[in-house]
Amino acid sequence: MPKWIPRAILLAIGAVVLLFVGWWMLRELSTLIVMVFVALFLSLAMEPAVTSLARRGWRRGHATALVLGGVIIGGLIFAAAAGSVVVGQVSDLVDRAPKYVRDFEGFVNDDLGIEWNADKIVKELKTGDALGGLATDTVVSNALDVGVTLAAALLEIVTVLIFAFYMTADGPRMRRTICSRLPQRHQAVVLNTWELAIDKTGGYLYSRGIQALISATLTWAFLVALGVPYGLALGLWVGIVSQFIPTVGTYIAMVLPVVVALAQDPVKALWVLLFLVLYQQFENYVLGPRITKRTMEVHPAIAIGTVFAGGLLLGGVGAVLALPTAAVVQALISTHTTEQEVIEGRLLEEPTRRPSRIARVFRRSRPEPEHQPEG
Repeated sequence: MPKWIPRAILLAIGAVVLLFVGWWMLRELSTLIVMVFVALFLSLAMEPAVTSLARRGWRRGHATALVLGGVIIGGLIFAAAAGSVVVGQVSDLVDRAPKYVRDFEGFVNDDLGIEWNADKIVKELKTGDALGGLATDTVVSNALDVGVTLAAALLEIVTVLIFAFYMTADGPRMRRTICSRLPQRHQAVVLNTWELAIDKTGGYLYSRGIQALISATLTWAFLVALGVPYGLALGLWVGIVSQFIPTVGTYIAMVLPVVVALAQDPVKALWVLLFLVLYQQFENYVLGPRITKRTMEVHPAIAIGTVFAGGLLLGGVGAVLALPTAAVVQALISTHTTEQEVIEGRLLEEPTRRPSRIARVFRRSRPEPEHQPEG
């Protein structure tokens, strides 16, 4: 047997073992990797504001704490607003449950011709026995699971915030440490990539934040004028969800205000739906292009594809981070590649538009201009 065969066998076994160990570590640390990625995104988004405050004389740690505190306060306000809507709607559902049962009883007995007596259910709903027993059983059986889930989510959020704080507060030193381990020809590439990521991520949040503020304000004003309850909470819901959940966020944001209005009056629900649809058209064709033309220049097809890819890979977090990532990659390609001269071709030109039949008939019906003799 040649001497190199045992060595090759050992190397192959070692490579397989390392591959399985690496895959196991990647699977076990996937949550931590996602948290670090989210923290990096948050750090890139906070970098312009922190740098601006640092140039005005603020210590970088204090500036980071101020900006991060604003992010936390904004998240708490949104959570409180969304929670108030949910609690209010559940309370209204509980209060109106006996009426809904009576309406269903009348429909079954009068329209379907079925004899059904709902007195026992209505009595239990009024006394709270039915919902109270169901709620008690549910809470008792799922209390431990809910507590563990909330504790794990809180721990992940705190970990992300800590990572984001140190990535931003020690940003210059962290970048200097990374560059000190690289050749000088690669340091410029790293710093240029980092700067592009800060610019595109900050631009993404800047444009989305402005649109979310305008959407929330106008929606709140319309709901208050229409007399729909929870106007401020629903306005915040529409503004934030429609802007920060790509592609489908607009449709998700429309559901809750329409449902709340529908509980009061179907006509109000129709008006709310009409307003949200019209505002969406205004945002798509008037407001959005003016705000995002200098911040996020990503082709719609690429945007939709990256959102779905991010959602499939990392779930909701990947869908949210897909657009700034696509913008950074597109900017890197534009920066490090040279645009070439394009050859002439039939497929590269817009086809010549022929006038429609109506236009040709109108052109024929016009009188020919009279010929004026020269001199």
